[in-house]
Amino acid sequence: MSRVRVCIVCCALSLLLSPALSERRRDPLTTPEINQLRDTALEPDLRLKLYVKFARARLALLEQARSDPKTTDRALATHDRLQDFLDVYDELNENIDTYADRKSDLRKVLKTVIEADTEFQAKLRALHDSADTAKDEAKPYEFLLSNTLETLDSSAQDHRQLLSEQEEAAKHKKAAKP
Repeated sequence: MSRVRVCIVCCALSLLLSPALSERRRDPLTTPEINQLRDTALEPDLRLKLYVKFARARLALLEQARSDPKTTDRALATHDRLQDFLDVYDELNENIDTYADRKSDLRKVLKTVIEADTEFQAKLRALHDSADTAKDEAKPYEFLLSNTLETLDSSAQDHRQLLSEQEEAAKHKKAAKP
C-alpha cells in the first residue's frame, strides 16, 4: 500500500510541477555576465553600465540573426533575441529604480543610460520600419516589438526625469552647504 501512495504522490507532484517548468524562460544573461553583475552589486555606476553593455550586445545578436543568411526561421530568431533584449532592459530599469529608492547618485551613469536609450530606440524603430515592409515575417514578433518600443519610450522619459530630479537635488544640497 505504501508503494502505491508513493507512486500517486510522485505522479501528483510531476503534474503540478510540469506547467511551472514548461513556462520557465531561460535567463538571457550568461554565467560570466551574472558573475560580473554580482561583483558590482554595490557599485551602481558599474552595474548599470554593464546592463547597458549587455542590452547593446543583445541588440547586436538581433541584428546578426536578421542579417545571417543561414538563419532558417528569421521571425522566431528575431522574437527570441528581442525578448532577450527586453528582459535585460527590464533588469536595467529595475536596478535603476532600486538605486534611486536608495538615494544613490546616478547622475553620471544616467547620462550613459539615456544615450543608450536613444541608440536602442533608433535601432528598434529601424527594425519596426523594416517589419512594416515584411508583414508576414513580422507577425510572430510585431506585438513584442511594439511593446519593447513603448517600454523604451516610457523608460527614456523616466530616465530623463530622474536625472533632472537628481541634478535639482544636488543643486539644493550644494546651495545648503555653508
